[in-house]
Amino acid sequence: MRVLMVSKANVTASYRTKLAYLNRTPGLTVGLVVPSRWGKLPFEPMKEDASYPLYLWPIWFSGHNHLHRYPRIARVIREFRPDLIHLDEEHYSVVTWEITRIALRLGIPTLFFTWQNIYKRYPWPFSAMERLVLTSARAAIAGNQEALDVLRKKGFTAPARVIPQFGTDDEIFVPAEAAATRSRLGLEGTVAIGYVGRLIAEKGLDDLMAAAAPLLAQDPSVRLVLVGSGPWRVKGEQTASREGIAAQVVWVSWLASGEMPQLMNALDIVVLPSRTTASWKEQFGRVLTEAMATKTPVVGSSSGEIPGVIGDAGWIFPEGDIAELGRILERLVHEPAERQRWGERGYQRVRRHYTQAAVAEATVSLYREILGAPSPS
Repeated sequence: MRVLMVSKANVTASYRTKLAYLNRTPGLTVGLVVPSRWGKLPFEPMKEDASYPLYLWPIWFSGHNHLHRYPRIARVIREFRPDLIHLDEEHYSVVTWEITRIALRLGIPTLFFTWQNIYKRYPWPFSAMERLVLTSARAAIAGNQEALDVLRKKGFTAPARVIPQFGTDDEIFVPAEAAATRSRLGLEGTVAIGYVGRLIAEKGLDDLMAAAAPLLAQDPSVRLVLVGSGPWRVKGEQTASREGIAAQVVWVSWLASGEMPQLMNALDIVVLPSRTTASWKEQFGRVLTEAMATKTPVVGSSSGEIPGVIGDAGWIFPEGDIAELGRILERLVHEPAERQRWGERGYQRVRRHYTQAAVAEATVSLYREILGAPSPS
């Protein structure tokens, strides 16, 4: 089997470890089309890139999720001669529509990936592009159960599976000593409550600040570590100053993907307090699986797919319930044994469901179903 994957997200090196796992499958070659830069993110090379066909291809409208396209992409498709094209993009995106049209002309089956877990009707021409993709694709991968439900509501009847877009690389995200990172962030002798992601209101950061503030005010050894950038930071800094806890809030604007395992090990608790809006709810929460893989206990709201990711291996609170989040944090901050117990449960859950190897295995199974290829004996 020869599969050509098209994916802007794979500019990030840690995401591409899935390609290495896929290409370890006997009889399967998966090539990758990826831009040299996505928005402000440059392609991050790694040594495993030499183990599969890689096309660093020009891109138009870089950084625009649903408008980008690859000029002359048909040249790659003809050169690679795939049995299947795996479009790691939404069904209403220009790139998915354009490559689907090429694939139809060449008689190549396609599958696409979707995170979209809210039913939406799109204006023309996106509605027309979506219709072509949904009626032409041989299969789909949904990143969460609600996204699969949306596809079915839109009339998609072909095979579809719930498979995370990327697993967590359990060769990189492992429990490890993190004294150097804790020292660099000023966390020695503290209990560090962490958030990692975009600093925007819908991530529930007002709720996290409100829930953590009493703990920080009562105990000078507690820290709140906020990793990411975004417009909410201005409000967050103002709130921390007003509550008298500014010295205990640690801001980290950016980290390279290779530094994330050390960060997760440096934190004592990771929280994803997202709040659902009319147009968005949490689609997965990869930061949760990365934390769990390092045995860092996780706390998440009930928004979107967060409860499905955490399962019975962490703490879930009703989104927006500041009092309940505060009670959970207080217990975890003051009871190290509880942190250890929940960290171990999260670790075991990731190894069962969310490693790159597990994601690759589920993806290969779908490839075989589409192409009618038998499993190796």
